[in-house]
Amino acid sequence: VQLQASGGGLVQAGGSLRLSCAASGRAFSAYGMGWFRQAPGLEREFVSAMSGSGGSTYYADSVKGRFTISRDNAKKTVSLQMNSLKPEDTAVYYCAATPFSYGYYRLDQYNYWGQGTQVTVSS
Repeated sequence: VQLQASGGGLVQAGGSLRLSCAASGRAFSAYGMGWFRQAPGLEREFVSAMSGSGGSTYYADSVKGRFTISRDNAKKTVSLQMNSLKPEDTAVYYCAATPFSYGYYRLDQYNYWGQGTQVTVSS
């Protein structure tokens, strides 16, 4: 599975961005998809994930109620709608794919990673 993330940019606090991740390869629906982010000097952290079928979603407490994950298995894409952005959301955002149906919060569960897209939120 190859992943290509896009949609990052510069936005003012309170604004919105939509990140997309396009996947290539077969059996996209067999993979849980996650979004992670990494700010300078910090470890990569979990943001959100969705099961292969799309029936289950998971969010970090810091983004719950502001971010929404979705996927389109026919188009092999997963998206992250980010609203009410805050300066602390500034980071490089990565999409990732996992063949497991558990442990979505854990980085080591993900076998495939996209290249990352920069999100900068100005105050």
